[in-house]
Amino acid sequence: MSFKIKGEKREVFGKNASRRLRRNGMIPVILYGAKDVNIPLTLNKKDVFQILRSESGENTVFEVSFNSETMNAMIKDLQKNLVTDEIIHADLIQIALDKAIRISVPVVTVGDAVGVKTEGGFVDFITREIEIECLPKDIPEQIEIDISELHLRQSFKVEEVVLPGEIKLISDPETILFHIEEPAKEEEIEVEEEEEEVIGEEEEPEVIKKEKLEEEEKEEKKEEAKEGEEKKEEKRKEKKKE
Repeated sequence: MSFKIKGEKREVFGKNASRRLRRNGMIPVILYGAKDVNIPLTLNKKDVFQILRSESGENTVFEVSFNSETMNAMIKDLQKNLVTDEIIHADLIQIALDKAIRISVPVVTVGDAVGVKTEGGFVDFITREIEIECLPKDIPEQIEIDISELHLRQSFKVEEVVLPGEIKLISDPETILFHIEEPAKEEEIEVEEEEEEVIGEEEEPEVIKKEKLEEEEKEEKKEEAKEGEEKKEEKRKEKKKE
């Protein structure tokens, strides 16, 4: 499915301006790498959600148009409110369809491991993504890995992954993706439960609330810093025009 979304050049900056945009169903974004100039834009929140809900998610290549320009782009980073999980800012990166890019894609298991099916173990997911390099048109939605031959205490490493076509593997070959673990003994389970109870008793709601507020303040400072960068970029562009 090909996505084409319309953006608008952002002329007003600052924390209050960004809040007004979000109240109106828009998201402030920066498009990086466009003709060596970073372009501040606004996108409709519904369009961003549609891309994120697609099968390829953040790895989706889409067309974004603004003024008289149209560019291929991907979502580079999302900044969210830690309490509400609302998207408060997004970074996009311009994509050249004829140039290979490095990107992380999810890995999923296929088949039932021998160590699970007949030996009583379970699959421990160590790493859920691997980094690859390929053309944008070749980006896979996910990498399927057959674990049916794995026994207890056996692992599956990145070096064992077989990729189709011209896709290159970038992740460390020694990275473990999956491991077939033995079930925990009853004594170990009892100790873990006791530790969880102690931790639960020590945590105070006020402390948790304070931590959340501190994280929110950090996110706001990060957003303010990003807005400052945008303003500097706009001033540089104006000087070039002069």
